[in-house]
Amino acid sequence: MASLPPEPILPASVAPLIVRHDPAALVQQWEALHLQAAQLAALAQIASENELTAFARLAEQARGWQLQLAAQGLEDIAAMLRPGLAALATLTARGQDAAAPALALWREFHAARASVLASLQVVEAV
Repeated sequence: MASLPPEPILPASVAPLIVRHDPAALVQQWEALHLQAAQLAALAQIASENELTAFARLAEQARGWQLQLAAQGLEDIAAMLRPGLAALATLTARGQDAAAPALALWREFHAARASVLASLQVVEAV
């Protein structure tokens, strides 16, 4: 893993490819994912949690490359939750207990969410 943020080590030809994402739009995506996660938590029979305040604060302070990583992470989480929730809805419609698979998906969501938050942590230059 690199010990420096990418800005000083990327070639000049790659630097323009780092797109600055709007932190407010990412916060909206974060909120939407947590609405889905609340459904997932209910199926897993656990209490849901929301890291909205921490995410919003971190997104405001993040650099462009960090926002780009966070945006990709949010898209990945959404891509994981959509089919997972659909599969759990199918189980529930069949009258089967969906708690165990919902808990497994919750753990995946929780780990992915932690990774997105970690990607937004302030990096101090060495």
